Amino acid sequence: MKILVTGGLGFIGSHTVVELQNEGFEVVIVDNLSNSSINVLDGIEAITGKRPIFEEFDLRHKPKVQDFFQKHADIAGVIHFAASKAVGESVAEPLLYYENNLGVLVYILQELKKKEGANFIFSSSCTVYGQADQMPITEAAPVKPAESPYGNTKQVGEEIIRDTCKVNPELKAIALRYFNPIGAHPSGKIGELPIGVPQNLVPFITQTGVGLREQLSVFGDDYPTEDGTCIRDYIHVVDLAKAHVAALQRLLEDKNESNYEVFNLGTGKGSSVLEVIHSFERVSGEKLNYKIVGRRPGDVIQAYADTQKANKVLGWKAKSSLDDAMKSAWEWEKIVRSSN
Repeated sequence: MKILVTGGLGFIGSHTVVELQNEGFEVVIVDNLSNSSINVLDGIEAITGKRPIFEEFDLRHKPKVQDFFQKHADIAGVIHFAASKAVGESVAEPLLYYENNLGVLVYILQELKKKEGANFIFSSSCTVYGQADQMPITEAAPVKPAESPYGNTKQVGEEIIRDTCKVNPELKAIALRYFNPIGAHPSGKIGELPIGVPQNLVPFITQTGVGLREQLSVFGDDYPTEDGTCIRDYIHVVDLAKAHVAALQRLLEDKNESNYEVFNLGTGKGSSVLEVIHSFERVSGEKLNYKIVGRRPGDVIQAYADTQKANKVLGWKAKSSLDDAMKSAWEWEKIVRSSN
Protein backbone atom coordinates (compact mmCIF):
# COMPACT_ATOMS: atom_id res chain seq x y z
CA MET A 1 0.00 0.00 0.00
CA LYS A 2 1.18 3.49 -0.80
CA ILE A 3 1.31 5.97 2.09
CA LEU A 4 2.03 9.69 1.83
CA VAL A 5 4.15 11.10 4.64
CA THR A 6 4.25 14.90 4.58
CA GLY A 7 7.31 16.37 6.28
CA GLY A 8 8.79 12.89 6.03
CA LEU A 9 12.41 14.07 6.20
CA GLY A 10 11.85 15.78 9.57
CA PHE A 11 12.64 14.31 12.98
CA ILE A 12 9.47 12.29 13.70
CA GLY A 13 8.57 11.91 10.02
CA SER A 14 11.83 10.19 9.04
CA HIS A 15 11.61 7.68 11.91
CA THR A 16 7.99 6.93 10.93
CA VAL A 17 9.01 6.37 7.29
CA VAL A 18 11.54 3.79 8.52
CA GLU A 19 8.89 1.94 10.55
CA LEU A 20 6.40 2.04 7.62
CA GLN A 21 8.98 0.63 5.20
CA ASN A 22 9.95 -2.04 7.73
CA GLU A 23 6.26 -3.09 7.73
CA GLY A 24 6.22 -3.33 3.92
CA PHE A 25 4.42 -0.08 3.05
CA GLU A 26 5.46 1.90 -0.02
CA VAL A 27 6.17 5.44 1.14
CA VAL A 28 5.99 8.74 -0.73
CA ILE A 29 7.53 11.72 1.07
CA VAL A 30 6.62 15.33 0.37
CA ASP A 31 8.92 17.85 2.07
CA ASN A 32 10.00 21.39 1.17
CA LEU A 33 13.32 20.98 3.08
CA SER A 34 12.63 24.20 5.05
CA ASN A 35 13.48 22.43 8.33
CA SER A 36 15.11 19.20 7.15
CA SER A 37 17.93 17.84 5.01
CA ILE A 38 17.90 15.85 1.77
CA ASN A 39 20.63 13.64 3.32
CA VAL A 40 17.98 12.07 5.57
CA LEU A 41 16.86 10.07 2.50
CA ASP A 42 20.25 8.32 2.54
CA GLY A 43 19.81 7.51 6.23
CA ILE A 44 16.35 6.00 5.65
CA GLU A 45 17.71 3.93 2.75
CA ALA A 46 20.71 2.77 4.80
CA ILE A 47 18.42 1.49 7.58
CA THR A 48 15.66 -0.11 5.50
CA GLY A 49 17.45 -1.01 2.26
CA LYS A 50 14.80 0.91 0.33
CA ARG A 51 14.70 4.52 -0.84
CA PRO A 52 11.26 6.12 -0.47
CA ILE A 53 9.78 8.12 -3.35
CA PHE A 54 10.55 11.79 -2.69
CA GLU A 55 8.87 14.91 -4.05
CA GLU A 56 10.20 18.32 -3.04
CA PHE A 57 7.55 21.04 -3.03
CA ASP A 58 5.73 23.41 -0.69
CA LEU A 59 2.29 22.15 0.31
CA ARG A 60 1.10 25.74 0.70
CA HIS A 61 0.89 25.79 -3.10
CA LYS A 62 -2.62 24.42 -3.66
CA PRO A 63 -2.31 23.56 -7.40
CA LYS A 64 0.78 21.44 -6.58
CA VAL A 65 -1.17 19.58 -3.90
CA GLN A 66 -3.96 18.91 -6.42
CA ASP A 67 -1.47 17.74 -9.07
CA PHE A 68 0.24 15.45 -6.56
CA PHE A 69 -2.99 13.65 -5.62
CA GLN A 70 -3.90 13.23 -9.29
CA LYS A 71 -0.49 11.72 -10.01
CA HIS A 72 -0.60 9.46 -6.93
CA ALA A 73 -4.27 8.44 -7.09
CA ASP A 74 -3.46 5.11 -5.37
CA ILE A 75 -2.49 6.63 -2.00
CA ALA A 76 -4.20 4.58 0.74
CA GLY A 77 -3.35 6.84 3.66
CA VAL A 78 -1.69 10.09 4.70
CA ILE A 79 0.43 10.76 7.79
CA HIS A 80 0.65 14.52 8.09
CA PHE A 81 3.73 15.92 9.85
CA ALA A 82 4.47 18.97 7.69
CA ALA A 83 4.04 21.99 9.99
CA SER A 84 5.99 24.77 11.66
CA LYS A 85 6.57 23.97 15.32
CA ALA A 86 8.61 26.62 17.20
CA VAL A 87 6.46 28.18 19.94
CA GLY A 88 8.49 31.41 20.15
CA GLU A 89 8.50 31.91 16.40
CA SER A 90 4.73 31.36 16.28
CA VAL A 91 4.22 34.22 18.75
CA ALA A 92 6.34 36.51 16.54
CA GLU A 93 4.93 35.25 13.20
CA PRO A 94 1.33 34.07 13.82
CA LEU A 95 0.15 34.43 10.21
CA LEU A 96 3.02 32.27 8.94
CA TYR A 97 1.90 29.54 11.36
CA TYR A 98 -1.79 29.80 10.49
CA GLU A 99 -1.01 29.66 6.77
CA ASN A 100 1.43 26.76 6.99
CA ASN A 101 -0.24 24.64 9.67
CA LEU A 102 -3.91 25.19 8.80
CA GLY A 103 -3.93 26.13 5.09
CA VAL A 104 -1.96 23.01 4.15
CA LEU A 105 -4.22 20.79 6.30
CA VAL A 106 -7.29 22.16 4.49
CA TYR A 107 -5.73 21.53 1.04
CA ILE A 108 -4.91 17.91 1.90
CA LEU A 109 -8.35 17.18 3.37
CA GLN A 110 -10.00 18.72 0.28
CA GLU A 111 -8.17 16.14 -1.83
CA LEU A 112 -8.87 13.24 0.53
CA LYS A 113 -12.61 13.86 0.60
CA LYS A 114 -12.67 13.33 -3.17
CA LYS A 115 -11.48 9.74 -2.64
CA GLU A 116 -13.86 6.85 -1.96
CA GLY A 117 -12.08 5.96 1.26
CA ALA A 118 -9.19 7.80 2.84
CA ASN A 119 -7.15 7.31 6.01
CA PHE A 120 -5.55 10.30 7.72
CA ILE A 121 -3.19 10.47 10.71
CA PHE A 122 -2.64 13.93 12.19
CA SER A 123 0.44 14.97 14.11
CA SER A 124 -1.08 16.78 17.11
CA SER A 125 0.36 17.74 20.48
CA CYS A 126 -0.18 17.68 24.23
CA THR A 127 -0.02 21.51 24.01
CA VAL A 128 -3.79 21.33 23.35
CA TYR A 129 -4.28 20.59 27.07
CA GLY A 130 -2.35 23.66 28.32
CA GLN A 131 -1.85 23.35 32.09
CA ALA A 132 -4.15 20.40 32.71
CA ASP A 133 -6.13 20.25 35.97
CA GLN A 134 -5.15 16.67 36.72
CA MET A 135 -2.17 14.37 36.14
CA PRO A 136 -1.78 12.11 34.29
CA ILE A 137 -3.63 13.70 31.36
CA THR A 138 -6.35 11.60 29.72
CA GLU A 139 -7.86 12.21 26.28
CA ALA A 140 -11.01 13.40 28.08
CA ALA A 141 -9.13 16.32 29.71
CA PRO A 142 -10.52 19.69 28.60
CA VAL A 143 -8.74 21.48 25.77
CA LYS A 144 -7.59 24.78 27.32
CA PRO A 145 -7.08 28.13 25.54
CA ALA A 146 -3.78 27.83 23.67
CA GLU A 147 -0.65 29.46 25.10
CA SER A 148 0.70 30.24 21.60
CA PRO A 149 -0.35 30.44 17.95
CA TYR A 150 1.50 27.13 17.42
CA GLY A 151 -0.63 25.46 20.12
CA ASN A 152 -3.73 27.04 18.62
CA THR A 153 -2.95 25.57 15.19
CA LYS A 154 -3.01 22.09 16.76
CA GLN A 155 -6.36 22.76 18.48
CA VAL A 156 -7.95 24.30 15.38
CA GLY A 157 -6.37 21.59 13.20
CA GLU A 158 -8.13 18.92 15.26
CA GLU A 159 -11.42 20.85 14.98
CA ILE A 160 -11.04 21.09 11.18
CA ILE A 161 -10.48 17.33 10.93
CA ARG A 162 -13.36 16.52 13.29
CA ASP A 163 -15.78 18.78 11.40
CA THR A 164 -14.66 17.32 8.06
CA CYS A 165 -15.10 13.73 9.30
CA LYS A 166 -18.60 14.58 10.56
CA VAL A 167 -19.86 15.28 7.03
CA ASN A 168 -17.58 12.83 5.18
CA PRO A 169 -18.21 9.36 6.63
CA GLU A 170 -15.83 7.83 4.07
CA LEU A 171 -12.92 9.73 5.61
CA LYS A 172 -11.29 8.13 8.66
CA ALA A 173 -8.88 10.09 10.84
CA ILE A 174 -6.84 9.75 14.02
CA ALA A 175 -5.21 12.66 15.85
CA LEU A 176 -2.13 11.63 17.83
CA ARG A 177 -1.31 13.99 20.71
CA TYR A 178 2.40 13.63 21.33
CA PHE A 179 4.10 14.48 24.54
CA ASN A 180 7.88 15.17 24.19
CA PRO A 181 9.67 13.15 21.48
CA ILE A 182 13.43 12.70 22.01
CA GLY A 183 16.26 10.39 20.99
CA ALA A 184 17.44 9.01 17.66
CA HIS A 185 17.40 5.79 15.66
CA PRO A 186 19.68 3.15 17.28
CA SER A 187 21.48 2.73 13.93
CA GLY A 188 22.85 6.28 14.24
CA LYS A 189 21.69 6.96 10.66
CA ILE A 190 18.86 9.43 11.45
CA GLY A 191 17.99 11.66 14.40
CA GLU A 192 16.96 15.18 15.37
CA LEU A 193 18.62 17.89 13.25
CA PRO A 194 17.56 21.28 14.62
CA ILE A 195 18.38 24.20 12.33
CA GLY A 196 19.95 27.06 14.30
CA VAL A 197 19.52 27.24 18.08
CA PRO A 198 17.47 24.25 19.32
CA GLN A 199 14.02 25.07 20.72
CA ASN A 200 13.79 21.79 22.66
CA LEU A 201 15.56 20.69 25.83
CA VAL A 202 17.30 17.48 24.72
CA PRO A 203 19.10 18.77 21.59
CA PHE A 204 20.22 21.78 23.64
CA ILE A 205 21.59 19.40 26.28
CA THR A 206 23.48 17.28 23.74
CA GLN A 207 24.82 20.33 21.89
CA THR A 208 26.03 21.73 25.23
CA GLY A 209 27.55 18.35 26.08
CA VAL A 210 29.47 18.26 22.78
CA GLY A 211 30.71 21.85 23.22
CA LEU A 212 28.59 23.53 20.53
CA ARG A 213 26.66 25.55 23.13
CA GLU A 214 28.42 27.14 26.07
CA GLN A 215 25.75 26.62 28.69
CA LEU A 216 22.23 25.25 29.14
CA SER A 217 19.68 27.53 30.81
CA VAL A 218 17.21 25.82 33.14
CA PHE A 219 14.16 28.06 33.21
CA GLY A 220 13.08 28.21 36.85
CA ASP A 221 13.66 25.97 39.86
CA ASP A 222 10.80 27.35 41.95
CA TYR A 223 7.91 25.39 40.43
CA PRO A 224 5.71 23.30 42.77
CA THR A 225 7.48 20.05 41.79
CA GLU A 226 9.86 17.79 43.71
CA ASP A 227 13.06 19.53 42.53
CA GLY A 228 11.44 22.83 41.47
CA THR A 229 11.86 22.29 37.70
CA CYS A 230 9.16 21.64 35.08
CA ILE A 231 8.01 18.09 34.41
CA ARG A 232 7.38 16.58 30.97
CA ASP A 233 6.75 13.16 29.47
CA TYR A 234 9.72 12.28 27.23
CA ILE A 235 9.06 9.55 24.66
CA HIS A 236 11.65 7.86 22.45
CA VAL A 237 11.04 8.85 18.82
CA VAL A 238 11.18 5.21 17.64
CA ASP A 239 8.37 4.29 20.06
CA LEU A 240 6.43 7.28 18.74
CA ALA A 241 7.02 6.24 15.11
CA LYS A 242 5.71 2.73 15.82
CA ALA A 243 2.50 4.25 17.24
CA HIS A 244 1.84 5.93 13.87
CA VAL A 245 2.04 2.56 12.13
CA ALA A 246 -0.34 1.05 14.72
CA ALA A 247 -2.81 3.94 14.21
CA LEU A 248 -2.62 3.62 10.43
CA GLN A 249 -3.19 -0.14 10.55
CA ARG A 250 -6.21 0.43 12.81
CA LEU A 251 -7.80 2.58 10.08
CA LEU A 252 -6.77 0.32 7.18
CA GLU A 253 -8.29 -2.69 8.97
CA ASP A 254 -11.51 -0.78 9.82
CA LYS A 255 -11.01 -1.32 13.55
CA ASN A 256 -11.80 2.29 14.43
CA GLU A 257 -14.91 2.86 16.58
CA SER A 258 -15.72 6.21 14.95
CA ASN A 259 -14.25 7.98 11.92
CA TYR A 260 -12.44 10.49 14.15
CA GLU A 261 -10.41 9.30 17.13
CA VAL A 262 -7.81 10.85 19.44
CA PHE A 263 -4.93 9.17 21.30
CA ASN A 264 -2.25 10.43 23.72
CA LEU A 265 1.27 9.21 22.97
CA GLY A 266 3.71 9.29 25.85
CA THR A 267 5.34 7.02 28.41
CA GLY A 268 2.92 7.82 31.22
CA LYS A 269 5.83 9.02 33.36
CA GLY A 270 6.89 12.59 34.04
CA SER A 271 10.57 13.60 34.27
CA SER A 272 11.81 16.96 35.52
CA VAL A 273 14.36 19.09 33.67
CA LEU A 274 16.98 18.20 36.29
CA GLU A 275 16.17 14.48 35.96
CA VAL A 276 16.75 14.74 32.20
CA ILE A 277 20.09 16.50 32.82
CA HIS A 278 21.11 13.79 35.32
CA SER A 279 20.08 11.08 32.83
CA PHE A 280 22.34 12.70 30.21
CA GLU A 281 25.25 12.87 32.66
CA ARG A 282 24.70 9.21 33.56
CA VAL A 283 24.70 7.84 30.00
CA SER A 284 27.38 10.16 28.60
CA GLY A 285 29.80 10.30 31.50
CA GLU A 286 29.98 14.08 30.85
CA LYS A 287 29.32 16.84 33.37
CA LEU A 288 26.82 19.29 31.88
CA ASN A 289 27.37 23.03 32.18
CA TYR A 290 23.95 24.41 33.15
CA LYS A 291 22.62 27.38 35.05
CA ILE A 292 19.29 28.07 36.76
CA VAL A 293 17.69 31.21 35.32
CA GLY A 294 14.24 32.83 35.63
CA ARG A 295 11.04 31.17 34.48
CA ARG A 296 10.13 31.30 30.81
CA PRO A 297 6.67 32.68 29.97
CA GLY A 298 4.17 30.10 28.68
CA ASP A 299 5.79 27.06 30.33
CA VAL A 300 3.28 24.75 32.01
CA ILE A 301 4.34 23.27 35.37
CA GLN A 302 3.85 19.63 34.46
CA ALA A 303 2.42 17.50 31.68
CA TYR A 304 2.53 13.73 31.40
CA ALA A 305 0.21 11.31 29.65
CA ASP A 306 -2.30 8.76 30.71
CA THR A 307 -1.48 6.21 28.01
CA GLN A 308 -4.08 3.55 28.85
CA LYS A 309 -6.22 4.25 25.78
CA ALA A 310 -3.29 3.91 23.34
CA ASN A 311 -2.03 0.85 25.23
CA LYS A 312 -5.38 -0.96 25.14
CA VAL A 313 -7.01 0.27 21.94
CA LEU A 314 -3.99 0.62 19.65
CA GLY A 315 -2.12 -2.26 21.28
CA TRP A 316 0.91 0.02 21.50
CA LYS A 317 3.18 0.85 24.42
CA ALA A 318 6.34 2.94 24.77
CA LYS A 319 9.21 0.55 25.53
CA SER A 320 12.32 2.73 25.89
CA SER A 321 13.42 4.38 29.14
CA LEU A 322 14.59 7.98 29.53
CA ASP A 323 18.20 6.71 29.73
CA ASP A 324 17.73 4.71 26.48
CA ALA A 325 16.44 7.81 24.70
CA MET A 326 19.16 10.09 26.09
CA LYS A 327 21.88 7.61 25.14
CA SER A 328 20.62 7.45 21.54
CA ALA A 329 20.38 11.27 21.39
CA TRP A 330 23.97 11.58 22.65
CA GLU A 331 25.34 8.96 20.22
CA TRP A 332 23.57 10.77 17.37
CA GLU A 333 24.95 14.16 18.44
CA LYS A 334 28.51 12.79 18.38
CA ILE A 335 27.96 11.29 14.90
CA VAL A 336 26.58 14.61 13.58
CA ARG A 337 29.49 16.61 15.00
CA SER A 338 32.13 14.17 13.74
CA SER A 339 30.73 14.41 10.22
CA ASN A 340 30.63 18.24 10.21
